[in-house]
Amino acid sequence: MSAASQALVEARDLVLSHGRHVALQASTFRVPVGGVTAVIGPNGSGKSTLLQAIAGVLEPTSGTLRVLGGSARANRRRISYVMQSVVFPVGTPMTVRDVVRMGRYPSRGWLRPFSRADRAAVAEALEKMNVTDLAGRHLEELSGGQRQRVYVAQGLAQGHEVLMLDEPMTGLDITSARTIDRIIHAETEHGHSVVLTTHDLEEAGAADHVILVNGRVVASGAPAEVMTRRNLEDVYGLGSLHRSSAPLLVDPDCGPDDVQGREQSGQMP
Repeated sequence: MSAASQALVEARDLVLSHGRHVALQASTFRVPVGGVTAVIGPNGSGKSTLLQAIAGVLEPTSGTLRVLGGSARANRRRISYVMQSVVFPVGTPMTVRDVVRMGRYPSRGWLRPFSRADRAAVAEALEKMNVTDLAGRHLEELSGGQRQRVYVAQGLAQGHEVLMLDEPMTGLDITSARTIDRIIHAETEHGHSVVLTTHDLEEAGAADHVILVNGRVVASGAPAEVMTRRNLEDVYGLGSLHRSSAPLLVDPDCGPDDVQGREQSGQMP
């Protein structure tokens, strides 16, 4: 069976909720194994909630969700999930190396001594994200872009088949954005699947698969099939505002800070 015919995610009538709030109404879709899958949609559309469910940290309210052929929760160790922001108490004496080492805990536990393989995985992740020279510094001493690279390094340190990133590029400096972009493509070259949420529609258009979300999964498939003008106008409510022939490159629902971050990182023309 080819990778394209295998399923990373299979959902049928999937409903996701936070308490009494339904974040994603009944949705049926499929995501193939391999390559990059981009999840797009307006703010509050359910993108991050969908990632949480696929990562196995949020149980479906109803319907079925299969990830890598089984339940998302059962396959959590095969998935490395990097959230958009990680909050540590101010003053926590945690260094960059400490944070990246935490990526090894799902497979080895909290109490077992680190093996040579564990230490090698941490060192390799630090090197890949260009944060080796920051290993002894505390998180609160870092810039936003540096912190994001550290969190991705933590995800890389975890043994995984799927790397999931929640808006990994938003507001980053050009060095951090390019480093993370390089890692995304390197992951797929090693046979891993990458799933990310993004406000950058140009970035989504370069993905292998796109999921368009707006309180439900509106469409799922190849970028050309999903990112049609009709679909984007229906989801974002563009109307006549974008009837010109110029392509829409950035989610119109993103805030000015997001746009400024893209301009600084060289992600906007």
